[in-house]
Amino acid sequence: MDTRIPTKIAIVGAGAVGSSTAYTLLLRERATELVLIDVNADKARGDALDMAHGSPFYGATKVWAGSYEDCAGADIVIITAGVAQRPGETRQALLDRNAVIFHAILHEIVKYNQNAILLVATNPVDVLSHLSWKLSGFSAERVIGTGTLLDSARFRYFIGQQLNVNPRSVHAHIVGEHGDSELPVWSRTNIAGVPIDLPESARATIFENTRNAAYEIIQAKGATSYAIALSIDRICTAILRDEGAVLNVSTLLNDYHGISDVYMGVPSVVARDGVREVIDLQPTAAELEQLRASAQVLRDRIAAVESLHPDWF
Repeated sequence: MDTRIPTKIAIVGAGAVGSSTAYTLLLRERATELVLIDVNADKARGDALDMAHGSPFYGATKVWAGSYEDCAGADIVIITAGVAQRPGETRQALLDRNAVIFHAILHEIVKYNQNAILLVATNPVDVLSHLSWKLSGFSAERVIGTGTLLDSARFRYFIGQQLNVNPRSVHAHIVGEHGDSELPVWSRTNIAGVPIDLPESARATIFENTRNAAYEIIQAKGATSYAIALSIDRICTAILRDEGAVLNVSTLLNDYHGISDVYMGVPSVVARDGVREVIDLQPTAAELEQLRASAQVLRDRIAAVESLHPDWF
């Protein structure tokens, strides 16, 4: 008998990220119900059937393809829908097209569920998370972007490779925009509390590899999917288990070293009700200058969307 507390996750978008996320959540048995929603209903139905046919080999999770009505009762609604990032295209070049898509999606979601946590993965994730907060009417704590969680994982991976240490033992953060203006917080990077001593050339290479990782993958196979799915799974787990886990998600900042009214990736405590608090990394003056510059990049893009669509707000 399934003794898990009933939980439901809805995924809007059954592309590479949405389907990989659904499969990851299914294998790890994060929810008792998992519904896929996509404008391409056949694709969502095919993915759901493909997973459901393997049910003799996993737990009792019910997985199916549905419509926006099926967002009702979901604990978490994950949004991965949107146009794909093209080879050589920046995340921010996606903004205008995906903003229009999000406007329509959020209108449908809030019709049927006003109590869920919204988890945004579509790029550019920081601006779209801010837009989701504004359009949904939800409290900022319950609108979360995947932020720089994956960037930080990549950063830890490359540091681990450089030092021949398991990346799980590397404590390191990428903060700011999930994109080209992000920055590494080298001043707080450590292994078992011991600061990492690397020459500047090695640091530059590690960060360059981190920042360009998505572009390399997109060039090679067309889209990123597996690592972002694991990142989404990690956030969902922190929420559903009320973990109070510190994760570098995109959240609304309020006087974070003078930065306000912008969503960006910073270490945050994630629990059952969403983002409980933001952790102050105490960056150096140089790091803080970069973080403020990243915030300004995002503010400018938010302002551009709002000026294009004043009737939305």
